[in-house]
Amino acid sequence: MNKTYASIPWENKPKDLNQPVWRYSQNPIIKRYPIPNIARIFNSAVLPYNDGFVGVFRAEQHDGVPFLHVGYSKDGINWNIEEHKIRVYDEQNQLVEYRYMYDPRLVEIEGVYYSIFCTDNHGATLGLVSTKDFKTFKKISDPFLPFNRNGVLFPRRVNGKYLMLSRPSDSGHTPFGDIFISESKDMEFWGNHKFLMGKNHLWWQNVKIGGGSVPIETKEGWLIFYHGVTGTANGFVYSMGAAILDLDNPSIVKYRSRNWVLTPSEDYEEKGFVPNVIFPCSALYEKQTGRIAIYYGAADSYIGLAFTTLDEIVDYIKKYEEV
Repeated sequence: MNKTYASIPWENKPKDLNQPVWRYSQNPIIKRYPIPNIARIFNSAVLPYNDGFVGVFRAEQHDGVPFLHVGYSKDGINWNIEEHKIRVYDEQNQLVEYRYMYDPRLVEIEGVYYSIFCTDNHGATLGLVSTKDFKTFKKISDPFLPFNRNGVLFPRRVNGKYLMLSRPSDSGHTPFGDIFISESKDMEFWGNHKFLMGKNHLWWQNVKIGGGSVPIETKEGWLIFYHGVTGTANGFVYSMGAAILDLDNPSIVKYRSRNWVLTPSEDYEEKGFVPNVIFPCSALYEKQTGRIAIYYGAADSYIGLAFTTLDEIVDYIKKYEEV
């Protein structure tokens, strides 16, 4: 039986806007101090779930340490976020303690929900957990050795293999980074690592790039939103880019926009704990309407929501394509 979900959040494009992605007029949808002992929620992942939506949220405690919290929403805009962090158990049903957990992505594959996030294992690395009910989470072996960030799973197997994007890095605030793609038969052992795409001469992505939202399957290929970073006299600036990967062989980049599709320009993006940051972690696609809703972290302080349509973003990527 096919699942039915609530309609994704939506707001029509302003008539005077000539960009392919537009912001929700009521941004940010999650502001400072949203629940007790949490100062900021940002860089978080959302999916349709039951008759509404579920999210795994990066929540910064008042001691500054980030962990992941589950939240629920009827409309994808107004959220009830649990006050306790997620509970993860190992194969012996023992509670797993993490030093920190942040920047989650969330995907459903064959009836199981997977969240991949940054954590610590003698350095920054990717953690991976699964759940079926968002009450308890099962630990899966860390996909890679340190150092790695920005893990993104594809929403289905391709040629029988699970696929993951990642960004090898170091354990600091990485001043470099390219996106790689890896595959696995069992979601535990990962290999056949291939370079996908890297930083380039374009100003907005000339320092590093990293995976963003879970890829969206379209007739053109896999649509991805990612972040690109440049350095300025006032520090890094994070913008959002878009590309399309080959449907049958996603290690091939078919189209990649030379232009950013969203860059910091609103107060809540330019001012915050870390200024000048747009960091996409989720993109919901409604196939029957072609609508796309993008959730992004803003200035490491808030969650913003933006919109586009499949036709508009694909046309824009092709128009300004530069692989």
